[in-house]
Parts: sequence; structure tokens; C-alpha cells
Amino acid sequence: MARWILACVLTCWFVSSANADNWPGWRGATGQGQCTEKGPPLTWSAKENVRWKVKLPDSGSSTPIVWGDRVFVTQASEKSKWPPKGGKGGQGGPSIARKRSLLCLDRADGTLKWQRDVIYEELESTHPTNPFGSASPVTDGERIVVSHGSAGVYCYDFSGKELWKVDVGKLEHDWGNASSPILHGDLAIQWCGPGERVFLLAVNKKTGAKVWQHDEPGTEAKDYIGSWSTPLIAKVNGQDQLILGVPKTFKGFDPESGKVLWTCAGLGNLVYTSPLFARTAQGEDIAVQFSGFGGPALAVKLGGTGDITKERLWHITKKNPQRIGSGVIVGAHIFMLSENGTPQCFELTTGKELWEVKERPGGGAWGSMVHADGRLYITDRGGSTMVFAADPKKFELLATNRLNEHVDASIVIANGDAFIRSFKHLWCIGK
Repeated sequence: MARWILACVLTCWFVSSANADNWPGWRGATGQGQCTEKGPPLTWSAKENVRWKVKLPDSGSSTPIVWGDRVFVTQASEKSKWPPKGGKGGQGGPSIARKRSLLCLDRADGTLKWQRDVIYEELESTHPTNPFGSASPVTDGERIVVSHGSAGVYCYDFSGKELWKVDVGKLEHDWGNASSPILHGDLAIQWCGPGERVFLLAVNKKTGAKVWQHDEPGTEAKDYIGSWSTPLIAKVNGQDQLILGVPKTFKGFDPESGKVLWTCAGLGNLVYTSPLFARTAQGEDIAVQFSGFGGPALAVKLGGTGDITKERLWHITKKNPQRIGSGVIVGAHIFMLSENGTPQCFELTTGKELWEVKERPGGGAWGSMVHADGRLYITDRGGSTMVFAADPKKFELLATNRLNEHVDASIVIANGDAFIRSFKHLWCIGK
């Protein structure tokens, strides 16, 4: 009897493990907001289907990551008050977030297991709507790498021991920074910018030793130019490529050396969203990038080298809304959300708009979309998560779930639960 019970327990454990996803970094395991789990949470409120919520020290926009029984989230605190002295209008400017932290929480109940703080006494510019600590951490299950902006890039093991740190120098732009580190093989890669010094940096993930650096043109800190995007790793014709949108140009790099493989013209001055990548049923590799602040959007067929602008499949230059959060590709379609919370659906290969919701189902949204089990999840700035069907034929709203707290972070779905970071709490949603 005992053996039969043990066999049932092990069978259930293996089945649940096979259906469970870790969420190791910005936008999940693929970097594109894709979760392979079945039956993710559909409905909740501030009181219903809340497994736990924990109070956070201060506001923040970074997305938590989940690995096994642990949740990691970045936090900045001990900030100066906004607006900064001399600041005006919608401008950002010099301020202080003295303490930059990485928090490790128990996934079961949200208990704080450990916290590691970095003290940074200098001024660093950002915008009031972009609190310090917008970059998400990343893990490979052994170590966690985190960007603290001008305070540097740090690496810890799962017990919280500091393994290394890298000084990236002053990252100065009036709107701050937000790009998250990524891991590839033995490398930790960080997009450092925007501002006067802009570069891609790759270090050894075990030691922090610099492997390569690629510099991009910088701009004045006050200029309305820059990329806050997080790079994406994609396999093109059997070769790994690092894909990134920068002002005016979409680019592909060899992640092992930092060498530029291709460029594609046609982006705007501002890039907030992360790249998207897909292989079509016909075997074509396609990369997609949306600009921000009404700038162009484009898709390009990959496989060539040098200037591949002629390989653009489409280039939309008119009637584009502001876009901050990133979309997802499901099959042959792109689902995207504008800053005001309006969902759209496009054909991947043509850019043709198939539908747009004229009446906004939610409020303005800065978070990025997540796809799980045929559903699309997006959390707006009022804390409401809209769930709608990944259907290219029509918009079908499945649920609207309200937490009634300000949220700029993206929702995370991992191991059967949804995690939402508001300006006040980290929420764990589950049955």
C-alpha cells in the first residue's frame, strides 16, 4: 500500500513538474513572454484567489523572476523626493536611490529569505514615472545577475553570497534606464544606456571578467533619443544571434564576440519594447521591432549579413501609437498593446492590422504581454489584468481582474501561479 501511495505521489510530482515553468528572466525563458503551462489563473481580485501578498519597501517597475521555490525581485529605496530640485513639467533629472536591493522570497508564502543591498550615494537621473530599479534580474538556477543602473551589475548565488560585481560607470539619461541583463552560455550580457555612454557589455557569468564590449553612439542626457530595450537571443539558420533595437536601427550581433552581423534601418528615435522573433511554417526567420512615441514598426527577414534593410517584410510609419510594453507572437500573428491600453492584432508576415479594440477594455498599460494556454495577459497601470483570447479573428475578453494598485511591471506566470508587482506589494495569485 505504501509503495502504491509513493508511486502515485511521484507520478503526480512528475506530471506537475512537466507542466510547470520557471520564469528565469525578463519575459520568461524565451525572452518573449511565452509560458507553456496549461490552465494558468484566469480570475482573481484583491481578495479572491490571492495566495499571498507582501509589502515592498518602495515603488518599482521591475518584473519578478521565479525559479523553483524562490522568487527574486529588484528594489530601490531611500530615494529623494520628486520632483528633483529645478525639475519641471514631465522632465526627469538628477535624484538619488541610495539603496539598490535584490530580494529573495519564499515562493510558498512570500517570506523574505534574504536581501542584498548595494549603497550608491551619487546622483543618477531618471523620470518620475520610471522609478529606480526597473531592470529585472536573471538566473540560470545557480546564480542571479542583476543590474542596478549606475551602481553596477552584480551576481549572487542562491544563498545570497556575492560572487562578483562589475562597474559600468555612470549611466545618465533624464528618463533613467531599464534594460535587464540576459544570460547566454557562459556570458552575462547587459545593454547599458541610453545617454552619453551607450554600449553592449558581455562578461563571464561565473567570474564577471569582461569578454567583449560594443559601443553605440551616445546622445545628450536630455535628448529624446534612446533605447530601453532588453536584447533577445534567437537561433537563425543554426546560429545564435543577439537582436536589439537601437535608435533608428534594428541590429543583430554575434553574442560570442559582439560583432555586428546585420543592420536594418527604419526605427524611430525611441525604442522601449523588446524585440520579437519567430520562425514561420515556411521556415523563414522573422524579427519584429516596434518603436516608441509614435515611431515606426517593422519586420525583417533574417539570414543575411550587412545591411538587410531590403529584406524588410513591412514598415509601418504612420498612425502608430506610443508603445512601451512588448507584445507576443502566437502562430502567424502579433498581438500588441498601445500605451493607452488598446490591444491590436497584426499579421506577422505582412503587418496587416486584423483588429483593434476601439473601446479600451482597461486603463493605460506599460507592462508587457504574456501568452499562456491560448490566453493573453496584460496588467494596466490601475492594477487590472485583462485576459483575452489569442484569437486573430476577433477580440474576446475573458476576464478583467482588479487589484486596485498602481502597476507598471509585467505579469509573470510560473509554476501554476501568477505574480504581479505593484508599487506597494508583490502579489501571488493562484487557486
